[in-house]
Amino acid sequence: MNSALIDIGSNSMRLSVYELSNGSFRTLFREKIMAGLAGFVVKKKLTPEGIDRACDGLLRFRETLKLLEIDDVSVFATASLRNISNTDEAVGEISSRTGFSIDVISGFDEAVFGYLGAMRELGMSSGVFVDIGGASAEIVTFTSGKLCGANSIPIGSLRLYSDYVKRILPTKGALAKIDARVKSELAAVPNGKSYDTIAAVGGTARATLKLARRLFDLPPGCVEIEMSAVEQLWQTLIKNDRAAIDLILKTEPERVHTIVPGLAILRGIAGKFSAKRMIVSTYGVREGYLCSRKRSEILATRKTES
Repeated sequence: MNSALIDIGSNSMRLSVYELSNGSFRTLFREKIMAGLAGFVVKKKLTPEGIDRACDGLLRFRETLKLLEIDDVSVFATASLRNISNTDEAVGEISSRTGFSIDVISGFDEAVFGYLGAMRELGMSSGVFVDIGGASAEIVTFTSGKLCGANSIPIGSLRLYSDYVKRILPTKGALAKIDARVKSELAAVPNGKSYDTIAAVGGTARATLKLARRLFDLPPGCVEIEMSAVEQLWQTLIKNDRAAIDLILKTEPERVHTIVPGLAILRGIAGKFSAKRMIVSTYGVREGYLCSRKRSEILATRKTES
């Protein structure tokens, strides 16, 4: 059977369609909308314009699903609707206007789903899982295949941009404020040991890898990068010159304003855990949510039949 997931994120909204068979899945279709919902949060409330943008995205996805003849659809939201004070009001209005029921998942669940999704592809035994979104960052530590800790911190690439950057790229003063904020939020994340490798998902990680491929002429299929190369990329981008802007615009123009704030979070996490390299996974929270939801449905069906 075919099943669809819609992920309402703080920076982007994503539709993924999967073919499910015998406990496994295959990605059939993907679509993305850069809604930038975190930029429409004022005094911790999602504004009417932000609600309109979420509705517009969902209605566009609904038309796509109609064309694809997909009826099995699940919609979940992360920090986009979780880290606001008017969650119930916003969810109620969005659901009423689009006809979609929305599952607002907790920060802990988002971290765990992301980790489970990434491990379906990477199969790592130990490391740090990282998902830097628009308004939050999820961090999971794991050793010998066992989850050690899962945390969600309320900063993301778009949130830091909205809070501290006045133009496109941050000034030195803005960078100092961003670094201080990152250190403050990461101080609350327990750290009992170091990990060599970061397993990363999300727009910041993918954009970082694409920029590094271009800057260092890496192979197109490269999914692993040394953190020393990430540091060189960072030093290139924070020069805030024409070359930095051109590099982003030629590679990831949609993230021209959020890549530097996102990289600041990535560098902070890597430094906290003394990570030496990063591997980027194409699977993440959507795939983890898909597998967990389907497993729960199967178990519930078995209980009913028994």
